Amino acid sequence: MQGLLMLWLPILLSAVIVFVASSIIHMASPWHKNDYGRVPNEDQLRNAIRPMAIPPGDYMVPRPASRQEVGSPEFTEKMKQGPNMILTVMPAGPPSMRQNLIQWFLFTLVVSVFAAYVAGSALPVGAPYLTVFRFAAVTAFIGYSVALWQTSIWYARSWSITAKSTVDGLIYALLTAGTFGWLWPR
Repeated sequence: MQGLLMLWLPILLSAVIVFVASSIIHMASPWHKNDYGRVPNEDQLRNAIRPMAIPPGDYMVPRPASRQEVGSPEFTEKMKQGPNMILTVMPAGPPSMRQNLIQWFLFTLVVSVFAAYVAGSALPVGAPYLTVFRFAAVTAFIGYSVALWQTSIWYARSWSITAKSTVDGLIYALLTAGTFGWLWPR
């Protein structure tokens, strides 16, 4: 069993490699260019919603007040009329890319720590590259991809976006696994 301190280099380096790869995927390639469509009459929608001063957060429209209301004829009619939405309201102003990038890097570190923990708990010093690769890849793939699927299952997120993000997660997992296999203590 490897201690996490013994695996600090593959943890840190795999997080950096995934951070760089994700930047290339999202900024230099057209892969995610059309993930989110434009709402028809965007300005009209924004002008209609702005006076409501909806605070940042996640909302469901229409939203039943209770479980009992879900089956009521009135709520059923609202659902039939539409629009039905899950809405995320972000703070006004330009997004803080610095904050997002810091959080993303910390997330890549967390995934790498879990990959190190699982592989380090299962494998000895000098384990073969492909064995280390397998343990780290599966753990990192779960961390980067599997949790995304529930957004399509429960919240109607486009399966094409989820599929593309799953492919991204597979790439990140393979990069993480390759780094762990390469730098595994001998």
